Amino acid sequence: MKVYQAINAIQADLAKTGISKDRVNSQGSGYKFRGIDDVYNAISPLLAKHGLCILPRMLTRECTDRMSAKGGNLFYVVVEAEFDFVSAEDGSKHTVKTFGEAMDSGDKATNKAMSAAYKYAAFQAFAIPTEGDNDADADTHDVVPTTIDPDSMTDLFLAIHNAKTNDELKLAYRIAYAACDGDKAWQMKVIAAKDEAKGKL
Repeated sequence: MKVYQAINAIQADLAKTGISKDRVNSQGSGYKFRGIDDVYNAISPLLAKHGLCILPRMLTRECTDRMSAKGGNLFYVVVEAEFDFVSAEDGSKHTVKTFGEAMDSGDKATNKAMSAAYKYAAFQAFAIPTEGDNDADADTHDVVPTTIDPDSMTDLFLAIHNAKTNDELKLAYRIAYAACDGDKAWQMKVIAAKDEAKGKL
């Protein structure tokens, strides 16, 4: 079972060098962290040196639309991932399972979540300290609370119904959809209300 010898050898090398926290969150909190590139740069030569391969496999992905405090769209993604640590010498394997989560206002939420899953799989497998390193690519988001309340949803549906312009409808729809907090049934109702209101404009 050479895979465990390889993992232990990398642990020993990282115990000497570590991975320093040279990056700083620039969105308010100012904490230091180690990004995915820092992890790649530290462990890639050690993987080659000790004949260990890390092969990722995404098992599930969940995406929820949220809204920032400024009214913009945020995509909250959670991935469930497995990473096969495979010895290049004898093909023995150990699988590490982790979750990664991230938010992004564009199309990078899934990539960030996968990077987070890889990073923490490496932290755990190679015993790299993680104190104060609970980042998701150093992003900080102010998210509007989205507790589902039927009375509040009624008001949001009224806002959709009473929209006088396309811009008003878009804003009312985005607020109502975010308030669904990923609940598929509520989301379908909001979409139906939007389509009905759009037909009246």
